[in-house]
Amino acid sequence: MIYLELFLAFLQVGMFSVGGGYVAIPLIQNQAVSLHNWLTMSQFTDLVTIAEMTPGPIAINAATFVGIHIAGIPGALVATFGSILPSCVIVSILSYIYTKYKAVSTLQSVLSGLRPAVVALIASAGLSILQMALFNGREIGFSNVQWISLGLFLSAFLLLRQLKWNPILVMSLCGAVALGLYVALGIS
Repeated sequence: MIYLELFLAFLQVGMFSVGGGYVAIPLIQNQAVSLHNWLTMSQFTDLVTIAEMTPGPIAINAATFVGIHIAGIPGALVATFGSILPSCVIVSILSYIYTKYKAVSTLQSVLSGLRPAVVALIASAGLSILQMALFNGREIGFSNVQWISLGLFLSAFLLLRQLKWNPILVMSLCGAVALGLYVALGIS
């Protein structure tokens, strides 16, 4: 039964994550954290971090990790297959349609209309993760701010956007600084 649940959950993620891996994050959060309680929000945040760092699409990496966490290697295979099946079918159909009708202006209008929805989904996922990182999942307020996380976020943002540092270097540096600070301050 768990295999069917994993398959159907990630089939939905695969079907509705139009626009790329970042769009899938709130959908995966809904399935894995809210609906099925397979992960806590803290585990989900860790999952997104790992899925982001490992090679390959975020949604597929996340499906694989959730599947392993829930039902081992068979669970990973089922969840991953559920995640990629809609894409394989839809891309095959869309490739045929796009090749046949690419000059039609209605098709171009539909594609333009999807862009704002994709941006909104990415922003929603980003804000959820930011809230988890900066407020540890608690109510947003000055007294709940995780100051180390805020400092690391602002530093990483500056290094990535203004100084154009390599993202892998920035993630590694933030991880090392956080580890050092948490060990030195005795924070768990």
